[in-house]
Amino acid sequence: MTKLAIIGGGNMGEALLAGLLAGTEPRFTAAEVVVVELAEERAAYLRERYGVATTAEAGPAIRTAETVLLTVKPYHVDDLFAAVADDVNDNQLFVSAVGGVRIARLEALLPGKPPVVRCMPNTPVSVGRGVVAISAGTYAGDAELDYAQSLFDPVGKVVRVEETRMDAITALSGSGPAYYFFLTEALIEAGILLGLPRPLAEELVKANAAGAAEMLQVPDADAVRMRAAVTSPGGATIAAIRQFEERGVRAAVMAAIEAARDRAAEMGR
Repeated sequence: MTKLAIIGGGNMGEALLAGLLAGTEPRFTAAEVVVVELAEERAAYLRERYGVATTAEAGPAIRTAETVLLTVKPYHVDDLFAAVADDVNDNQLFVSAVGGVRIARLEALLPGKPPVVRCMPNTPVSVGRGVVAISAGTYAGDAELDYAQSLFDPVGKVVRVEETRMDAITALSGSGPAYYFFLTEALIEAGILLGLPRPLAEELVKANAAGAAEMLQVPDADAVRMRAAVTSPGGATIAAIRQFEERGVRAAVMAAIEAARDRAAEMGR
């Protein structure tokens, strides 16, 4: 019996696969995992890079799996479960990373009463530095939540939340790495604008990001206090912060996260 079937070999499916197989004590071996991926070129890439089995047939993969990890697009969910209804049993755990799709919808689509745990990971799970929020469904108890947490502990920080918080977490954490990448792009371009060669600008910005992130991991680290410590009166940093505030950067960030939350809620409907 397969220990884990990953349904969907896209970016999130690969990120979770990479994290679960990584490290000196991986959560799974490649022989225990099968990935369902329709695109043969993509499937071949996953087989070659990770050594896992792949298939285009979701039904057999689900039928023989102890745990089913869903990483498909939201608009594929209905057709997927209609096609595999005969392959589901109540002894399996379904873990859904399908953005915006609520547990109640998944439970309504699944035959019987298999336990469902909804999760919201972000892409740094691929390097063991992700964040994964998990919520239990109607038929999932503490044992299933404990197992889901053990599933994701090797790939980052796991937080247990009420499902009503998932849209906000999707906006802030699930999409969060993209915001940092976007800011990184802007900072690199600013360095180039100031006359720095691109390789040097990239090196400086990436090193700053890594250093700042490490400082934020120190116990009792406070972003406001740490920013203020760098912002000397009359200095270069305060001149930059003034521009951020005058141009509404803080308000734009808050509006952007609200928009992401609203879109996540819309996808769920």
